Amino acid sequence: MAGKKADAGKKADVGSRVTNAVAGMAAAFVMRKVLVFAWTKVTGKEPPDSPEDPQVALGEALAWGVLMGAGVATARLLASRLVVHKAGITQATPPD
Repeated sequence: MAGKKADAGKKADVGSRVTNAVAGMAAAFVMRKVLVFAWTKVTGKEPPDSPEDPQVALGEALAWGVLMGAGVATARLLASRLVVHKAGITQATPPD
């Protein structure tokens, strides 16, 4: 009997990981589109395709990198938390 419960827990764990991964990818995709749109509206030009290109100004490359990194990471975190909240998944706390 204990083996069946352990298997069910593993399946739920895999399912929640897959759901979190899909939600994170979707959130990152949407955030990237939002950031490209906002960058274009604010600066009047497309964001750099390759910030490491020497043709791109250092300030512009840094700004785009920081904005993209923070935006995508925040979107993935919020999506993951939303999935956990909606699914009612509880995280195991480590023993004290």
